[in-house]
Amino acid sequence: MKAIIVDDEPAIRNTISALLRESFPDIIVSGHAGSVEEGYTAVTEHEPDLLFLDVELPDGLGFDLLKRLSPVRFRTIFITGHQEYALDAIKVSALDYILKPIDTDELTTAIEKAREIINHEEEQLKMLALSENLEGKKILKRIILRTSDALQLISVDDIVRAEAESNYTHFHLTGGKHIMVSRTIKEYEAMLSGSGIIRVHQSHLVNLTHIDKFFKHDGGYLQLKDGTTVSVSPNLKQKVLQAITDHLYE
Repeated sequence: MKAIIVDDEPAIRNTISALLRESFPDIIVSGHAGSVEEGYTAVTEHEPDLLFLDVELPDGLGFDLLKRLSPVRFRTIFITGHQEYALDAIKVSALDYILKPIDTDELTTAIEKAREIINHEEEQLKMLALSENLEGKKILKRIILRTSDALQLISVDDIVRAEAESNYTHFHLTGGKHIMVSRTIKEYEAMLSGSGIIRVHQSHLVNLTHIDKFFKHDGGYLQLKDGTTVSVSPNLKQKVLQAITDHLYE
């Protein structure tokens, strides 16, 4: 495998290069770059299998480089100290990332995963989700859900609710469709924060656009447009009511 490292910090480039030499001798670093322009030259010249890409570069964003290189024919691991919206978009697009300062264990895990799964069609799907989410003006549009046998690109608007089942999350979609994913509901709560999907119970996330009624009796519960009822935790009641009110006036 060939790798390119695009990061404006020499120390970061050296750390990644050293780890690859020591632990992944089958991955050869074909080039380094410190900017979008240098990165574009390096990638087009060497055609890597793996790209380590900083989100914020002196002459633009790593996302700008990916747009210029589309369609991508390599796997991308993002390197970022940016923990706000861009990171959320990376997460829900199911792309790998490591945070600065670099933790070598996290870096090792990301590299091992990339080495085992070099699938161009899968990467194209993830990049499509990332592109749409970045252009959504901080409103996430689509999320990738990974099942045991496929990646599914799902519109956030089509998520009616998500229900916790042990360490799995059961997504209920419009049209009566269902997807079970082997990640916890807490992870999806964080990923989908700000996208109109809120936690209403310890085991439930609900899409505000699919709420039909809020009943105050019996401790409080929601009736959704598909006829489903979902209990509201007493400690979340005021937060849920406020979210519904805010949503009405958006």
